[in-house]
Amino acid sequence: MYVHVADDHKILIEGIIAVINTDKDIEIRDYSLTGKEVIDWFEKKGNKADVLILDITMPVLDGFEVLKHFNKVGIRQNVIILSSYDDIKIVQEMLSLGCNGYITKNNAGEHIVDAIKAVANGEQYFSSDIQNILVKTFAGQHVPIGDAPDKFLKETLTDRELDVLKLISKQHNSPEIADKLNLGLSTVETHRKNLLRKLKVKNSVGLAVYAVKNKIV
Repeated sequence: MYVHVADDHKILIEGIIAVINTDKDIEIRDYSLTGKEVIDWFEKKGNKADVLILDITMPVLDGFEVLKHFNKVGIRQNVIILSSYDDIKIVQEMLSLGCNGYITKNNAGEHIVDAIKAVANGEQYFSSDIQNILVKTFAGQHVPIGDAPDKFLKETLTDRELDVLKLISKQHNSPEIADKLNLGLSTVETHRKNLLRKLKVKNSVGLAVYAVKNKIV
């Protein structure tokens, strides 16, 4: 079976290829360093692979855009997402776009060969950590916020947290924010702590940088 690998880190591609080469039934069919290279490769006549191993964060076009393009032009391709992101929203989004498997990069070595064989055979495959998250979600249990691209972290914020974030970014302190939003000081501090936790930053400067980068202010 043939596999195409797409990731923006050559060293990671080389590591994946080294693991795959330990199995005589799997053969690497080229690699891509950007999402556009993936699309160009699959649209070139004669190029095909049983499985595409696809990273999410790549230059030019990311993994989301690659799968959206496949859907738009009718390319039906078995895809395994290989990513450092483990947030349930990211996993669900990729599944909705048609991926067949999802493996986190820190679990790639032990799962990649089994994943390729399963997905090439028409099955779904998830690394153990992702499988655990999915089971908890299906069971209605609380799943902590995982690592995700910035644009997805924004979706986890409540309207009030966004209000507080905007004022923090404009250098207002907690008493000023409490006054402007007609909130108690302790409530503002709670929102501030939640923002630091959700956006995975350490202080108000980190919050301000996030807000500017994601066009919140």
